[in-house]
Amino acid sequence: MADPAPPFGFHRDALGRACLGGAPLSELLAASGLETPAYVYDLDAIQDATSRLVSALGPGNLVAYAVKANSAGSVVRAVAEAGAGADLVSGGELQVALACGITPERIVMSGVAKSDAELDRAISLGLCAIQVESVEELPRVSARAAALGAVGRVSLRINPGVEIDSHAHIATGHDEAKFGILEQDLPAALEILRREASLSLVGVSTHVGSMLREPEPYLESARVVCQVALHCRASGHPLEFVDFGGGFGIDYGGEPADAPEVFARAALGLLAEWGLADLRLVVEPGRALVGPYGVLLTRAIQTKRSGGRHTLMIDAGMNDLIRPALYAAKHRVEPCDALPGALPFRVVGPVCESSDDFGEHPLGDAPSGLFVVRDAGAYGFTMASEYNGRALPGEISVRAGRVVKAAPSPGVAAWVTRRLEA
Repeated sequence: MADPAPPFGFHRDALGRACLGGAPLSELLAASGLETPAYVYDLDAIQDATSRLVSALGPGNLVAYAVKANSAGSVVRAVAEAGAGADLVSGGELQVALACGITPERIVMSGVAKSDAELDRAISLGLCAIQVESVEELPRVSARAAALGAVGRVSLRINPGVEIDSHAHIATGHDEAKFGILEQDLPAALEILRREASLSLVGVSTHVGSMLREPEPYLESARVVCQVALHCRASGHPLEFVDFGGGFGIDYGGEPADAPEVFARAALGLLAEWGLADLRLVVEPGRALVGPYGVLLTRAIQTKRSGGRHTLMIDAGMNDLIRPALYAAKHRVEPCDALPGALPFRVVGPVCESSDDFGEHPLGDAPSGLFVVRDAGAYGFTMASEYNGRALPGEISVRAGRVVKAAPSPGVAAWVTRRLEA
């Protein structure tokens, strides 16, 4: 009999040790040969989550993984192997997606300020669509396509004017956001499309924001897209797809979210309700496929007890994981080789900023050693920096409880060399 598959994602073993993909994190770190801070990703869990969503969406539809969430090659290959395409926002992300086996027809390119070089590449490759985010972008795409002797495949990203209950920095569908075309500007967009022979309208899309915990806000913006799709068809544009975006939330601790498959089934039902089931459905998940299946490992540097306050200082900072500083996000911080204790400690990093603060966590009387920052697989390394002359973190990829790839930090010396050459 074959050995059973290891558990997916974060869990604790019978000894109370923090594990990822079936192996203790302390052992995975040792096997990798890397130092902290370091991210660890469970590729099996990521691939399984992607496969479940691909299956729920059904044949002919497209899971376009949002590469900005986690652009590690091993992660992008895992989602590609599970049948996903890509949603990307830069030429660099396009290069990664192609190198990881995602074909152009399974890629949509978003972004409010694409460069001419990025547009040229997207047009030349014949991507599934360039997501146009303003009326003014349409003539730019048309000119680039005409210069190449090609036709630019475009999708209109509609700003649905929908408010969601989320942090202001991750709400993208309200009428003051920089993203998308307001409904009132749709006639001007359609007029440009009518007269420009080098443009082909193949889709209508939207993205209302992140950390949606249940489908209704998602469906609210999707209804706007369905209405626009019907209008575009009536105007003579034979659309190929509608794209409802992503934004599926995850549980960072105590705030459960519906699984991506629940959103997919609701979206398919909405398409049928509006008589648009013949169109391809595109969704753009990022966080939901990778967030719960990555962690950040860090070591205690020292504790500080003063004025009745207890503080733990760790070697990971806001340059390694900026979400708490940028979004007031809360990530659980726990000891790796012991269960969390009762005594709360405020956990802070070494960066010279007051916002380098991971919040208060129950750690016990004398926290020391290795710690895990949970649910850090999305918007972790991809948003990391070398602020304060600190090196980027390392990255470790795991399959079946074993390290399959370890990308070391470039180190402080690389930063020093570059700064001296500037």
